[in-house]
Amino acid sequence: MTDRIQSASAPADEPADETAIRAQGLTKSFPGVRAVDALSIDVRAGEIFGLVGPDGAGKTTTLRMLAGIMPPDAGQATVAGYNVIRDPEGAKHALSYMPQRFGLYEDLTVDENIRFYADLFGVRKAERSARSAQLLEAAGMSEFRARMAGKLSGGMKQKLGLVCALIHRPKVILLDEPTTGVDPVSRRDFWRILYELIAEGVAILTSTAYLDEAERCHRVALMHQGKLLFCDTPANLKSRMTKGVLSVTSAEPRPLRTVLEHADGISSLVLTGDGVHVVVDDAAKRIPEFEARLKNAGVAYDAIQQVAPTIEDLFVDAVAGGDERHA
Repeated sequence: MTDRIQSASAPADEPADETAIRAQGLTKSFPGVRAVDALSIDVRAGEIFGLVGPDGAGKTTTLRMLAGIMPPDAGQATVAGYNVIRDPEGAKHALSYMPQRFGLYEDLTVDENIRFYADLFGVRKAERSARSAQLLEAAGMSEFRARMAGKLSGGMKQKLGLVCALIHRPKVILLDEPTTGVDPVSRRDFWRILYELIAEGVAILTSTAYLDEAERCHRVALMHQGKLLFCDTPANLKSRMTKGVLSVTSAEPRPLRTVLEHADGISSLVLTGDGVHVVVDDAAKRIPEFEARLKNAGVAYDAIQQVAPTIEDLFVDAVAGGDERHA
């Protein structure tokens, strides 16, 4: 398995055109809120598909419906050929669902946790031994087999959770924000394992609030307040942005936002670590205007330049009302 590790910064080759997950008009409401509003997506075998959006976007509810543990109010869903609404039990051996808090037993060792989940899914001992060794090596955890799960770091717990979820070779994997709060090294290892799985034809549906992780997926669904805003490849999503994006850098970015947020021509503005990203109607026109505005306000800055749009720029602009297009 480890000899097929691919880059952890870009998706692998295009997946085969074989639908492994299909959701049509999925809808779920709770008192006072529609968590998921007529969502329709499909995920192919050998594809990493990202559900991307902030807290409250409907990502977790979508995954729970697809896992067969929460019935929708309306709509249909099939996973690995099973109708998970009518036959959730039939689908459980073909899929793995890893929630935000995976059910590890902290008073068991790494090996004992894996053995528990292998027994749960009826994995034979010989197959379990080979599979767990393979997965632990890919996760960089071979030397921690005897360590208590409660003594692992947060990132290692997430990797162990993934190993347990994969022990029975599922055809479909549902991951709910698996890298939230995970250290950079463990996050890289986590994605490395996912890239190996797509070479085996596994379909992966992962949710994240990190918009930079969208770049790692074959396709991305941007969600906001239960609705699907866009669904496409990362490259195609960024090409939708016809407006200009300006990066204004400064050691003190907050004064930049205060001065620029009400300037003409801006549809959205995001504070970054070293300045602000501003979506504007006409980059060439607005650069000298912003320079003059900052100078008159006595606010120092390092540079104002046009930059290539990111998926975050598209999402923020859409949520701000700057784009009414939908997928």
